[in-house]
Amino acid sequence: MAPKSKKPSDSNQKSKEKKVPFFKNEKFRFVVGLIIFLLAVYLLVAFISFLFYGAADQSKFDIKFKDFVLDRDIKVFNKAGKTGAYLSEIIINKGFGLASFLLVYMLGVTGLRIISKNLIRFRRNLVYSLILLVWVSLALGLVLTKHENGSFIYYGGRYGYIMCTWLGAMIGNIGLVFLLLVTGLILLIVRFEGFFPMMKKMLTPKPKPQKEESEMADEQGREVVFEDKTISKVIEQDDVIKAIFGPDDADDDEIDMEIERETEVPKVVQKPFAMPVDEDIHAEIHKNEDDDEEEYFGEGMGDYDPTLDLSTFKLPTLELLEDHKSGNAEVTNEELISNKNKIVETLRHYKIEITKIRATIGPTITLYEIVPAPGIRIAKIKNLEDDIALSLSALGIRIIAPIPGRGTIGIEVPNQNPEVVSMRSIIGSKRYQESTAELPVALGKTISNETYMFDLTKMPHILVAGATGQGKSVGVNVIITSLLYKKHPAELKFVFIDPKKVELNLYSVIEKHYLAKLPNEEEPVITNIQKVKNTLNSINIEMDSRYDLLKKAHARNVKEYNKKFTSRRLNPMKGHRFMPYIVVIIDEFADLIMTAGKEIELPIARIAQLARAVGIHMIIATQRPSVTIITGVIKANFPARIAFKVASMIDSRTILDQPGANQLIGKGDMLISANSDITRVQCAFVDTPEVEKICSFIAEQRGYPTAYLLPEYNDDEEGGPGEVDLGNKDEMFDDVARLVVMNQLGSTSMIQRKFSIGYNRAGRIMDQLEAAGIVGPSEGSKARQVLIQDEYSLEQLLNNLR
Repeated sequence: MAPKSKKPSDSNQKSKEKKVPFFKNEKFRFVVGLIIFLLAVYLLVAFISFLFYGAADQSKFDIKFKDFVLDRDIKVFNKAGKTGAYLSEIIINKGFGLASFLLVYMLGVTGLRIISKNLIRFRRNLVYSLILLVWVSLALGLVLTKHENGSFIYYGGRYGYIMCTWLGAMIGNIGLVFLLLVTGLILLIVRFEGFFPMMKKMLTPKPKPQKEESEMADEQGREVVFEDKTISKVIEQDDVIKAIFGPDDADDDEIDMEIERETEVPKVVQKPFAMPVDEDIHAEIHKNEDDDEEEYFGEGMGDYDPTLDLSTFKLPTLELLEDHKSGNAEVTNEELISNKNKIVETLRHYKIEITKIRATIGPTITLYEIVPAPGIRIAKIKNLEDDIALSLSALGIRIIAPIPGRGTIGIEVPNQNPEVVSMRSIIGSKRYQESTAELPVALGKTISNETYMFDLTKMPHILVAGATGQGKSVGVNVIITSLLYKKHPAELKFVFIDPKKVELNLYSVIEKHYLAKLPNEEEPVITNIQKVKNTLNSINIEMDSRYDLLKKAHARNVKEYNKKFTSRRLNPMKGHRFMPYIVVIIDEFADLIMTAGKEIELPIARIAQLARAVGIHMIIATQRPSVTIITGVIKANFPARIAFKVASMIDSRTILDQPGANQLIGKGDMLISANSDITRVQCAFVDTPEVEKICSFIAEQRGYPTAYLLPEYNDDEEGGPGEVDLGNKDEMFDDVARLVVMNQLGSTSMIQRKFSIGYNRAGRIMDQLEAAGIVGPSEGSKARQVLIQDEYSLEQLLNNLR
């Protein structure tokens, strides 16, 4: 009998939970709001008609209201009919005069607010409107009384006239004027934030300090505190949308919330790249060649301008980028309320009470920050990740427990209609345009809709990883585009390494502007494995050469060195030169490691360890974030890491040293680890045609005669296995290579035993394996190190050798 009696109670409880109070019903609110808004429109028509036809209708207002309304023979000229004419007479003439138009405004705003239109500072506007209603009525009552020529309008209304007469008798007309001026000035200062700095600037004899103070006042965020019991605070910032709702005094079934949105972000006009002209660049040097570099000043020549060779070069414009925003990407109130209620309900099922919820709406993710009640363990909420994802029917739910420095627990929920973050909006943002970073990189927008930027010189190297199709290649293009929009070709050079041969080939047309390569190299984008080795070793030589120059110049980094050089404190006759930043970008790092192994990893590790101070930075990308690819040496030297969506938690731990990347939603959703902080960012989207337009815009301008030439590197200096002719391999070479890789043991005696051959032949095959990069050099009596980790990589290498 017990189970039968339990079912009805469960169904009753479910129906009770689903029941919504009548006055909080969305349809009821919409109807009420619509009625109020239409009433405001009706009154507006009546008031305007009253201004034109009120004189003709005055004689009819002496009739009793009942007769005025019911008598069909009485006609009025007001376009809103008898009711409109009568209401206009009562509200304007017998009320507040022309200030009564503010009542129409308040009714309209209230109607829209009830319909759930998200109007900014709703309650504040109502308070200001009421104060202004009284002030205008009193002012018009003082200045414009009813005309003696029989005008039908009391401009200040009856209330304005009565108040003006009473105050005039109390303090006199001069006192009344003074009172109006003072209260009006106070109202302007409180209502408009820029008015007080402007007045202070006008009245202060020192304009410069006041100007700075005014600018600081304009840049400060505005905070609005509501006294409503269910709302704690709403913070309004330029690109931030937040709603805070506190369930302390709210009903158990529903928590009200209020949201403020900023629908438009102010556009910033892109500043042109102004380049000073050095007229004395070819002046003759009169200093003695034996003088120390610090003693060479180049007197009377002015600062050296590295951009002079391409003084007419123009940076790409915003018109080359497209706006990919879609019109239906807004997060609705219904979605916010539904998600919030489901989160609260799920937590209450496990007897977890909360004291406050805050919603921060981002382009693709909404962050719900909750403050649990005292005594609730954080680990208990963290373990409910799957339950919350089930209740919300959403993928990519991620719980941050706790949020560092906030004292809250974050629940990240994907938006039903995610917004595409266009590269145009990022490049045009105020933060990017006004950035003074040496190598500014703008990646996208955070959950709080703020542009995420960093200075590559402070990272200083980046590891990018993610599964196929999750936005990794787009992310690399975003990094390149950010740098191209800020740096002149004289200040920045790229080295592109692309084993797949198709990802970075778009940038080959800007070879004579931005690319660096080996001398006598035909292809600007490096794809051959042997040329990759030579290029990386050449960059090591360039790094050592730069360190020697820094040592001679007594400079700690490339920024200090270039500053000394441009101020002509370093003598070019002694080998000193301007050093552009060099950014090495490697796409599909896994293919290089599988093919060349240590020969690629070691020079990369050396560059990552030492090259920061001399202005050389690396960005490597891979779609296989396994421990065999991202080794401990690579992770130790790449502290900044970007993780797009990956397939498993193990891959996430390999990249970020913690889970999370496996819970992303894809399509540019990424986690950025920098300085021990994890930030979730929606990567900007730049399409291939946009990249082509940018490259074409640069390529059509005059460039340098050649690409930036790196130092020559000759890999024949080492000799030994390099002298082995791989064109004349032993017929057993392939089989021996498979055996060595399968057993991960490079032993000559093992080859002898397995293939029944002599020591000399086995030794020659081992030398060929070393020349091919399959095994390492001889270590005496020890077995050689095997450089190829798996058979798949070996087969790729063998195919390349055929």
